[in-house]
Parts: sequence; structure tokens; C-alpha cells
Amino acid sequence: MTLKDCKEVEKVDREFQKKFKFKGSIKVLTQVMVDPAATEKRDGGKNLPLRRGEILDVIQFTNQEQVLCRNTQRR
Repeated sequence: MTLKDCKEVEKVDREFQKKFKFKGSIKVLTQVMVDPAATEKRDGGKNLPLRRGEILDVIQFTNQEQVLCRNTQRR
């Protein structure tokens, strides 16, 4: 990873923390795969667009039905 890539990752992480009012460092708790048989969902706002078979990093369990995740593009 080059210095430019590191700075871009830091910038994306800062934007993530600001958008979701996330305090502290971002730690990945686990990774999950979107069900390959699921229908693709493209909601607006803060919901992450999901693709079949995509691997997501789980950042925080917010409640029993929702989790805070990011995809491979760090979104």
C-alpha cells in the first residue's frame, strides 16, 4: 500500500466516522457474506447497497435487526 493509498483510506474512514457519528477507532468484529440467493437491494440514505455474495465487514451491532457494516470499497 502506497502513501497515497493510506491517506485515501484514512480520509474514507474519517468520512465514515462523521456520517455515522462513530467514536473511536474502526475495528472489524467479523465478516459476513450477503446471501447469494437474496434479491439485490438499493436503498438510499445511510443504507448500504447490497450485492449477492458480497463480503461485508461488521463494525458494530446496533440492534437485533441492524448492523453497521462496510463493503470492500470501505463504504
